[in-house]
Amino acid sequence: MRISMLGALDVRGEDGSGVGVGGTRLRALLILLALEPGRVVASELLIDGIWAHDPPAGAANALQALVSRLRRTLPGAVVESHPAGYRLAVEPDAVDAVRFERLASEGRGALARDPAAAARVLREALELWRGPALLDVAGSDFFRAPVTRLSELRTAALEDRIEADLRVGRGRELTAELTSLVAEHPLRERLVGALMRALVAAGRPAEALTAYAAAREALAEELGADPSPELSALHTAVLRGEVPAGPPPGAAQPADAAADTAAPSAPAPPTNLRAGLASFVGRDDDLSHVASLIGTFRLTTLTGPGGAGKTRLALQSARPLLDRFPDGVWLVELAPLGAEADVAPAVLNALALREHGAAAGDPLDRLAAALRTRTALLVLDNCEHLIDAAAAVADRLLGECPGLRVLATSREPLGLTGEALWPVHPLPLPPRDADAAQAMSYAAVRLLNDRAAAARHGFAVTEETAAAVTRICRALDGMPLAIELAAARLRTMSAEQLAARLDDRFRLLTGGARSAPRQHRTLRAVVDWSWELLTDPERALLRRLAAFPGGATVEAAEGVCAGGPVEVYDVLDLLTSLTDKSLLVTAGDGRYRMLETIRAYGLDRLAEAGEEERIRRAHAAYFTELARTADPYLRRAEQLEWLARLAAEHDNLSAALRGAIAAGDARAAVRLVAAAGWYWWLSGHKADGARLAAQALALPESGPEPEPAGPGLAREGGRDGEGGGDGRDEESRAVACALAVLFATAGLGDDRQTAELLREGVLLAERTRSRHPVVRFLDPMDRILRSAAAGGTPAAGRVGGGAGRRGPLGTGPGAAGGGQDPARHGRPPRAGGGRDRGGPGGLPRTRGAVGDLFRADAAGRPGGPAR
Repeated sequence: MRISMLGALDVRGEDGSGVGVGGTRLRALLILLALEPGRVVASELLIDGIWAHDPPAGAANALQALVSRLRRTLPGAVVESHPAGYRLAVEPDAVDAVRFERLASEGRGALARDPAAAARVLREALELWRGPALLDVAGSDFFRAPVTRLSELRTAALEDRIEADLRVGRGRELTAELTSLVAEHPLRERLVGALMRALVAAGRPAEALTAYAAAREALAEELGADPSPELSALHTAVLRGEVPAGPPPGAAQPADAAADTAAPSAPAPPTNLRAGLASFVGRDDDLSHVASLIGTFRLTTLTGPGGAGKTRLALQSARPLLDRFPDGVWLVELAPLGAEADVAPAVLNALALREHGAAAGDPLDRLAAALRTRTALLVLDNCEHLIDAAAAVADRLLGECPGLRVLATSREPLGLTGEALWPVHPLPLPPRDADAAQAMSYAAVRLLNDRAAAARHGFAVTEETAAAVTRICRALDGMPLAIELAAARLRTMSAEQLAARLDDRFRLLTGGARSAPRQHRTLRAVVDWSWELLTDPERALLRRLAAFPGGATVEAAEGVCAGGPVEVYDVLDLLTSLTDKSLLVTAGDGRYRMLETIRAYGLDRLAEAGEEERIRRAHAAYFTELARTADPYLRRAEQLEWLARLAAEHDNLSAALRGAIAAGDARAAVRLVAAAGWYWWLSGHKADGARLAAQALALPESGPEPEPAGPGLAREGGRDGEGGGDGRDEESRAVACALAVLFATAGLGDDRQTAELLREGVLLAERTRSRHPVVRFLDPMDRILRSAAAGGTPAAGRVGGGAGRRGPLGTGPGAAGGGQDPARHGRPPRAGGGRDRGGPGGLPRTRGAVGDLFRADAAGRPGGPAR
């Protein structure tokens, strides 16, 4: 069965016989279904199209009855029911409107490579028309949109067919047809241009100039606009006699020769894209994907952080598409506009559509009218500071101009229906130990090498410079703009000097091109541009998140960053917004991370806001509580699960402890060592654990405990059975001492200092009566050292007990320090009073025995340390 709607409705059966479809409503139903062949059309849409604003009381039942009539009318019962509506089960090409669109698209695609074939296909498409589109329902307001769309596609296909005929040398034959078409459509500049070329081909250049003058007058009167740059360029070419006249009448030419002769008569598609001034490095996959998206979607947005290369990628993607857009590819630079500027005038200016006094009208109306009949690509660059205005202009133009496509660059999506997003990521980075050849296989290093060689003659990535170049690229996150700024510094610095100074990257990287937009001249300006577009809560959250070197979960951000303008219940929405604005990245694992450049900027802003100390304490308290919660599970069946969770937070745990040590916050540092030490032991970070534990325990005691660090945090409370702050701190110190001694058994740490910590830990453990499994390690260790000093080693069976012992470790003969009573003292004295248990060489002789005894203790005590 075939359904024809490009004219009066006509239905034909498989044998070609006509099928009568009687009644206005029945025809409207069939047309609505045929406009979407093979797809379900919603019942509500069908009711609106058939009855408009006056549906019957039982509209659903009336529709069902109408569908039943249509099934009886059509052969083969091709109307299928669906819970959401009805579906016309025919092949798309069985409907002439759909077949026309397919052929028109194929003809346009063939226009550049084979004009003769394009002309044949486009003629076949146009021959499907037998009159006005959807003639049976054209008077209905509901059908105005599809009628307008099909009519516009018909005219565009006609223009394509004429263009194909001109390219194969048929200009003389087209003058009469084009004269009539221009009279019917005086504002369609493509038809005017075709008429001028046809008149020149017919040897009538004066009439071609007259046609241009008439078109210019019509545009000024109707739109207040000048002719487009391409039509003006054609006018100039006619004046100069540069448009070939084409073959003489009756001259026979091979098709290929005709195409070659006529091709110069078609001016190149217009554009304001500038030629690139430097090489484009890498991003081959991005180029192919962006080209595919532009071909598939009408709106494509490249998103990414500032300096990622969005503009360069957009321009590089747009240049090869000139042949696909006969009316040009146009770059609209929005970066110079203020935050309150209107986007439409900027687009008009890019298209060289200037105003004519009072006749100009609303800029967006003029723009829509000018682009309605064009097939063009607009590149809207740097939309982020005008995101709402840019989205409104794109939405209006795409809705009214069927031949228009938009490629936008922005640090966040435009947020329109049908928008295709392509995130522009930093360039791939080489491994830290890459040699010269391996490093040069990565786009980030190739970019640095290319720009540095331009800045300093003779620069090259060699085996001597590969390590420094790799450090530079990795420190700058592979961001193209930052790498180019670094390359400019290599005019006066060596790669090694530059790599060593990147801790102060914002002061160092300031040598952007003079012609670059202000937000691209320095590295700080790049991030400033994004910062200035944030709300106060977004700024507060972003600078506080800089305290997380390992990224943050939603829970961590709520626990550490809430307060002031950041409400706890807003944190998730703020994280999402910052991610959309390309200031945070997430890999779908629930963690939000920053590029190092953004994090360095956030830390600067955190210091400016005077929040460094408060956020440091909040960060330390949160991760201390997390490690404290995890600690008992590390000695249970859930060990692997909690090890993985703490491993994900390893950088945050280490940063929290280093921050506390740097701030001299002994209380926070010791608590974190006590909470995270067993994780360091099990996860193979013994060297880091030993060093950090020693530094924390060497700090002088802190003053009074500060107030809670932030609104998102409660004051750290002790676990069940713990007393107040002093008792909790003493137990934490006992656990930290035990862990430091445990690390020493792995050959880490100073023996004399370990002996001092052992003595202190034993006394604190007896005072606090700590039940922590690691603390139970202190007594066997103490006895081993005593025995080693005396020349023997205690048996494994004696671990955990001894005659005459009192309390967890006792205060009898086996206790540290003989008979002194630790309860009468404050913090236990350091070694120097009493006997030295270890001394140089004492501890190494006992490490093997300690390992055996500790494993025996772990195996013999419920809840003891895991092996």
